[in-house]
Amino acid sequence: MTAPAPPPRKDRRPWLVHVPFVVVMALVALGGLRIGMYHWRQGATLIGGALLTAAVLRGVLSDARAGLLAIRGRAVDVITYTTFSALILFVALTITRGPGV
Repeated sequence: MTAPAPPPRKDRRPWLVHVPFVVVMALVALGGLRIGMYHWRQGATLIGGALLTAAVLRGVLSDARAGLLAIRGRAVDVITYTTFSALILFVALTITRGPGV
């Protein structure tokens, strides 16, 4: 008679998979706070930076470790995050009139 197979190993910290998403959302929340304080350029720059952070994290982390940042395929996610980041940063950094400095 053979010995029974050991039970499958469970990850001891399954919540760690959500840390990249929490980091990105914290940056977005900080950007929203700055926008709410009438510093919209700084807030929009923070949101653009958050999307760029999401693109880097999605590109570096595996699908299993990316958590909620993984929406579609890796290439589609990275291209989408980078495009939206570039558009938001372009708008935030090129508009010169108004009280957003």
